[in-house]
Amino acid sequence: MNTLAPRASMLENLAPLKSWWPIVLGLLVLYVPTYWMLAHGLWNSDDYAHGPIVLVVTLFLIWQQRAVFMVGDGNQPTRVEVTFGWALLVLGLLAYALGRSQDILLFEVGSQIPVILGALLITLGTKAARSLWFALFFLLFMVPLPGFVVDAATGPLKQYISVIAEQVLYAAGYPIARNGVMLTIGQYQLLVADACSGLHSMFSLSAMGLLYLYLMERTSTARNLIIMAAILPIAFAANIVRVMVLILVTYHLGDEAGQGFLHGFAGIMLFVVGLLFLFALDGVLGLIFPDRPRRQAKV
Repeated sequence: MNTLAPRASMLENLAPLKSWWPIVLGLLVLYVPTYWMLAHGLWNSDDYAHGPIVLVVTLFLIWQQRAVFMVGDGNQPTRVEVTFGWALLVLGLLAYALGRSQDILLFEVGSQIPVILGALLITLGTKAARSLWFALFFLLFMVPLPGFVVDAATGPLKQYISVIAEQVLYAAGYPIARNGVMLTIGQYQLLVADACSGLHSMFSLSAMGLLYLYLMERTSTARNLIIMAAILPIAFAANIVRVMVLILVTYHLGDEAGQGFLHGFAGIMLFVVGLLFLFALDGVLGLIFPDRPRRQAKV
């Protein structure tokens, strides 16, 4: 049985990828050390545990659009695309060099986007970049939040959560009082710490919400816009539920239960509650703004 023909056919199909092997190798040389550092540092914290998920999802999205790399020599990028691509590539490499040398993760991790986008424009042009736009956009959720953003948002979020949790539980008949972000319920005092502000959880849930919208491919513009606008409020509401559950667990089961396994489990519950809210909203909006039938391509 002759197996040379299938192998030759496979090699011919992979031939358009030959120009990308040096680029892939260069990306691995640049960013594998970064991923290794993140895997042994930042990604081990609860705030950035979504980092590996973002990376895997991005690779999956690129694999879904792998057809854009299988182009022949007839589709060459224009001079304008190449020039703009080189500008982005140089900008990204400078950001990487600065971030790597000065230990600024915002620049080091964020440089992936202009580097990959620049390489796409240089080799394949704007059409390929448009096909991979969401994969590149999704990489933003791997970039650590700037310190000034965290500092500016954490304080108000903790305050709002403390106020809402106190008022809801007091209305439900629980003996709860508040002093700033310190909550007293029964004999227990609980501090709404920075980690309980929900900022990073809102960031993670935003990533999952936008990924959900992209994969579902809703054709109703109003439905998409409403869901996008609701992602952050849903994440905020889910975090309030999480904090109230921890308060109730502490009140009924004691401080050890509230700070033990159930404390970590509440973080998982936050994601589940947030996604359930999102799915429920999408279902309700589907009754009001049904998807339009997709146009079939003419043969």
